[in-house]
Amino acid sequence: MRKQHSLTAFLLIGIGAYFLLRQLKLPIITDFYSWPTLLIILGVAFLLHAYISNDYDKLFPGAILLGFGIHFHGLNHYGFWIDHWGIYTLIVGVAFMIRFQKTKTGLLPGLLLIILSIFAVFVSNKPSWFHWINSFMALLESFWPVALVALGVYLLIKRK
Repeated sequence: MRKQHSLTAFLLIGIGAYFLLRQLKLPIITDFYSWPTLLIILGVAFLLHAYISNDYDKLFPGAILLGFGIHFHGLNHYGFWIDHWGIYTLIVGVAFMIRFQKTKTGLLPGLLLIILSIFAVFVSNKPSWFHWINSFMALLESFWPVALVALGVYLLIKRK
């Protein structure tokens, strides 16, 4: 019974602490009064729940939420932070690898996404055939809400 409610408990503790610290207006943590912090809290709650309750299905969304939260926080507050589409695929690839650590599934997609990300972000002389990926990702960055809706509809249809 305790393990079933741990995700809700972690979410309530994290969000409650976030709003309490926000009301206290501590100057040392003012950079964390933003929506990426909520993503970080959600990700940490999912990861804690997954490891404590051995419900490893929550590792993947937890790692993605935590990764996106850290990335968006870095974009908002640090000038040196890399703003490239390859970071998003890197986060998803790392999430696959975190899930692989416990479930032994998702190794190939994780490795492929990490290799693609490192190549996209750090290789300066990319081959000419690689430019179509940059164009596709620029289009996806413009219409990412549509991609989220399409993914949600697909997941609903797939379950039936």
